[in-house]
Amino acid sequence: VETDVALPTQRSLHARITPVSDREFLLVLRDLTELRRLERVRRDFVANVSHELRTPLTSIKAMAETLLDGARLDESVAGRFLETIIRESDRLVRLSSDLLDLSRVEARGPNKEEIDLAALVTEVAARFAAPAQKAGVSLTNRAAGPLRVMADRDEMAQVLVNLLDNAITYTPRGGSVTVTASETPEAVTVAVADTGIGILSHDIRRLFERFYRADKARSRASGGTGLGLSIVKHIVENHGGTVGVESEYNKGSTFTFTLPK
Repeated sequence: VETDVALPTQRSLHARITPVSDREFLLVLRDLTELRRLERVRRDFVANVSHELRTPLTSIKAMAETLLDGARLDESVAGRFLETIIRESDRLVRLSSDLLDLSRVEARGPNKEEIDLAALVTEVAARFAAPAQKAGVSLTNRAAGPLRVMADRDEMAQVLVNLLDNAITYTPRGGSVTVTASETPEAVTVAVADTGIGILSHDIRRLFERFYRADKARSRASGGTGLGLSIVKHIVENHGGTVGVESEYNKGSTFTFTLPK
């Protein structure tokens, strides 16, 4: 006899009972809790991906059909619709890229080498000088080095890109973003602090979940996929490190990650 058993402790067991004699039975219990959890994660992930793909595709299809129905003859309307199609197409490209990045990070370990994390911070921050200026946000890099750690350089660059991109996106014009770095004998910590819109306390615990958005409207308007922080978490934890966030609504947020030396 075989059956699945759900326990009040939220554990799932598979029970198999085999008779070995008239009075004796062999009972084999297999813990399925982790398998069931992974199945739920997979179902949720597929549902979320389907939703994230459907939204821009529906918009693109509707705009294209409207243009075919005659809107293309009005130059101003056609221009607006084509801009929307391009924007939604870009969003699909970003989503595909982030999904591939997340899959890659989850599938393999980091290719570690000794790197100067402070120098990498300086390099990545320089990439955001122009976007920050365009957004009216002051970007300051206070990471002094050298800060040497064993890490995958490309993956650490992606962590910094995702954190800086978020900080600038969610900081209004006139605000500031500051990057700092510090070390102890055992670890190096990088912090990205902003004077942005902040995060409500009930959202903080879910920030690093796939597709979770604390500010859905702003995230979608900026082309965010909802995967950036999840990628950050996976990369840092694959390095044996930790990520954290402190935030006060309407005052700003500070995201940190710590790597062992």
